[in-house]
Amino acid sequence: MKTLAKNPIFLRILAFVVLLAVVAAIFQSLTPAYLSGNNIHALLRHMAVQGLAALGLTFVIVVRQFDLSFPGVASLGAMTLGWLIASKFGVGLGIGGAVAVGLFCGLVNGIAVAYLRLPDIVATIATGGVAVGLSYFYSNGASISKNFFMSGILDLNDAKYFGLDAPVAILALTAAIAALVLHGSRFGRAFYATGENRVSAVYSGIRVKAYVLAAFAICGALSCLAITLLVASSGAANVTAGSQLLMPAYAAVYLGAALFGAASVPATIAGTLLMSAMLNGFTLMAVPYFYSDAIVSTVLIVAIAAFDPKLSAALKRVRTSRSRKAPTSTSLLEVRS
Repeated sequence: MKTLAKNPIFLRILAFVVLLAVVAAIFQSLTPAYLSGNNIHALLRHMAVQGLAALGLTFVIVVRQFDLSFPGVASLGAMTLGWLIASKFGVGLGIGGAVAVGLFCGLVNGIAVAYLRLPDIVATIATGGVAVGLSYFYSNGASISKNFFMSGILDLNDAKYFGLDAPVAILALTAAIAALVLHGSRFGRAFYATGENRVSAVYSGIRVKAYVLAAFAICGALSCLAITLLVASSGAANVTAGSQLLMPAYAAVYLGAALFGAASVPATIAGTLLMSAMLNGFTLMAVPYFYSDAIVSTVLIVAIAAFDPKLSAALKRVRTSRSRKAPTSTSLLEVRS
């Protein structure tokens, strides 16, 4: 038992569980419906959307890059999905088209950053802006909902798979595949090696540029898969659909990394659950969106600060210097004698 208590992973999991329990207790005391069955289902369905976007972003963060394009790419994916369904191409082709759009935009980002060596923030902002502009071509900015009720797209929100709501089942399957790739294969180790030290990774035979390209491609594809679930829940596709993905996704990834020590699939899922629990509580309390956005932004800043290696090293140096300066009981006895 003592060994388990000293295990850092156990302590981090315990801290997460305690933090989640505190959040749930606070919102339950403020809104009695918070822990009701219906609200838990709604919370998990909302978590699925944010979780898919955050999972894709995790790959980008692991290789130490940033992607600010995926909200705009997701909007383009949503409008592509809506247009294909409205044109009676079917749900399968619609979802495939949306994900293909995200994959293509991610490849564009990857080529720009990895091969053309453009700054990731500038390149992805440009890609996101182009994607938002292209999304207006489908309907001049109007929402698309034609054929939605007849196509079956709404079943992605209402159906159940293996006893789970469809969005939750999709998130669970995607997270399992992502965990297998990132933590259970040599490809995943190559992603981490690329992020930790690119020079060493190159000399180890890792194709660093290819892994950066793959990270952006995965992020783009999963952002469009996430927006597919959002479109299914809302019953319409619109050009602003992806705007609500950016802050929660980054907050989830960095909050999970701060809690568990590094960016990973389990950490991202934990961070997403915690963020969704807070956002759901604010929604039940009818808190204006700008207040909840401010809180999410604050959480993001704190999580980034906690995850930053320079800050961690600085705090470690402070603790070390204090421990060296603090007199021990033996030295005090020697002085007194």
